[in-house]
Amino acid sequence: MFCRYPATEFFFHFYQILMDPQKAKERIDFLTLELERHNSLYYVHSQPEISDYEFDILLKELQDLEKKHPQFAHKNSPTQRVGGEVTREFASVQHDYPMLSLGNTYSREELAEFDERVQKGLGGQAYEYVCELKFDGVAIGIRYHRGALELAVTRGDGVRGDEVSTNIKTLRSLPLQVHASELPERFEIRGEVFMPHRVFEAINAEREETGEPLLANPRNATAGTLKMQDSSIVAKRKLSCFMYALHGENLPFESHSESLEAMRTWGFPVSDATRTCKNMQDVFGFLEHWEQKRKDLPFDIDGIVIKVNSYRQQQQLGFTAKSPRWAISYKYKPEQACTKLLDIVLQVGRTGAITPVAVLQPVKLAGTVVKRASLHNQDIIHQLDVRIGDDVFVEKGGEIIPKITGVDKTQRDIFSLPFHFPDACPECGGKLQREEGDAQHFCTNTIDCPPQVTGRIIHFTSRKAMNIDSVGEETVALLCSKGLIRNYADLYTLQKTDLLSLERMADKSAQNILDGIQSSLHVPFERVLFAIGIRHVGETVAKKLAFRFKSLDALMHASLEELMQTEEIGEKIAGSIHTFFASPDNQETMQRLSTYGLQLHMDESRFVKSSDALAGKSFVVSGVFSHYSREGIKEAILAHGGKVVSSVSGTTDYLLAGDKMGPEKLRKAEKLGIAIISEEEFKQMIA
Repeated sequence: MFCRYPATEFFFHFYQILMDPQKAKERIDFLTLELERHNSLYYVHSQPEISDYEFDILLKELQDLEKKHPQFAHKNSPTQRVGGEVTREFASVQHDYPMLSLGNTYSREELAEFDERVQKGLGGQAYEYVCELKFDGVAIGIRYHRGALELAVTRGDGVRGDEVSTNIKTLRSLPLQVHASELPERFEIRGEVFMPHRVFEAINAEREETGEPLLANPRNATAGTLKMQDSSIVAKRKLSCFMYALHGENLPFESHSESLEAMRTWGFPVSDATRTCKNMQDVFGFLEHWEQKRKDLPFDIDGIVIKVNSYRQQQQLGFTAKSPRWAISYKYKPEQACTKLLDIVLQVGRTGAITPVAVLQPVKLAGTVVKRASLHNQDIIHQLDVRIGDDVFVEKGGEIIPKITGVDKTQRDIFSLPFHFPDACPECGGKLQREEGDAQHFCTNTIDCPPQVTGRIIHFTSRKAMNIDSVGEETVALLCSKGLIRNYADLYTLQKTDLLSLERMADKSAQNILDGIQSSLHVPFERVLFAIGIRHVGETVAKKLAFRFKSLDALMHASLEELMQTEEIGEKIAGSIHTFFASPDNQETMQRLSTYGLQLHMDESRFVKSSDALAGKSFVVSGVFSHYSREGIKEAILAHGGKVVSSVSGTTDYLLAGDKMGPEKLRKAEKLGIAIISEEEFKQMIA
């Protein structure tokens, strides 16, 4: 429990612990157990005893103690849940027990046939089923040894999967250390990792704000998150899980329902939506109940899993080559509705991308009224052969935006015509163009197309860009409609009298806008680079470009070859950057931004200087590193007085070589006699 005593007494007490190793060890042991207990109370039992603030204070104390006394840190400390470790490659691991897939059924008749096979296989014995929700996520197997989380492996092909232990440890509902009596020395617990709806919607809202593509659905988002290299990003994604199976040698349970109850008492998240059924009528009742109630769940399911309860009977029934004979899944059909396609309209995004959207006769689907559905691009329209006036089938099926899945051609008007993309932008009349390799058409009028103009300014002012929170979408639209701004550089010429001339604009609101614009002059270069809205240049790419070229001027004058030498910059991104800066209009805008005082140079003084150990030394960094990200190792060089250069030359002092380094740089360094050092040698240099 969090100790509530005055701040001065707390810090004196904490200082004493830092200075006394034995007291530090005792406190680390206590905090490790206590934080895990609070994690379980909050995420598994929904019975928190302390506030989030108090929890964070305890976690910060543990982090500080572990930093001071790393020898006392527990292998599965709660501090690992915040992530931070970078996994360069996911090792392939063989499952101790194969992760077989289940057979699927879609009707009661198929379930009745499954029941007949079970009856026959058990030779007339009495039996019962356990019914569980079929979570729509990513299957995971997690091994524990003496209660400690040891290894987490994805399903893979059922025989081998990828080890994702570091990322799995960020799931707060999952115990890192199990404290229970009569715990098996070794066991494997299996379950499903998923992304709750609220988390998925929040991520997509943020991505929409920054102009990034939306995630398709929670399941794909979960799979992608588990394979991220940076566990700190995984932690921010707030994945959750339910566990539904237990494996091990000589386990003391006779039935699946017993093992589920044991897992629950051990502190694992086990769904309450589980029922033991005496016969198929009970099973059908469970299916019907959740077919309706699944709409109210805060996560996705796509069916129900039915298992024979007795472990002895499971062994008797055995397996086919691909799946167990004692279990099966019943898949719900995606909810579908039929309605009329009234029109196809083309939406223009801030990058000029054209997205066709179906305007539908309103229809209720999965609890909401659907009026529009994305048609994605011209190829999808042709593939579906969808025409204005058609009766179309619409599904949600886990997608964030409803989609058209088919056409009822028996109801089609014989005079209907196929839909063809126009040659001109519906907003500005500019020419539409589809480049080779692109699925979408783009409006080529990047300067005067209204949705592109407002979209770019909205992106420029967004939180992850210039963070001018006093200038929202409505304000941008109003400023553009009144002719006060035509691009984001015009924001810096606004006067108070301009703003006060707008409807419902008070003096304080106008001043807030001007203050917000003025504050954005201090936003660092990498965020300015993201804000200016170069196609294909997201937040991460902008950081890499800023670190590589150091200034907007250097980036503007970089050749395609120089751009492509930057980490993760390929021909497509390099071409987009080159095209952007080749535009006279964009060149003029960049010049104006410079005149207004925006940060268009990398401010290396932001990196705290730790020493002069590398003073006067220049480094070329190449490859992948174990303890640093590429950006992290460059920051370390700067922090110790060194200089990072992009290419090997006669003035380079060191080539810092990681795994998979560029062979050309290696050959050139060897030819010039430049010292080639490893990551470990570098760490010794700055120790």
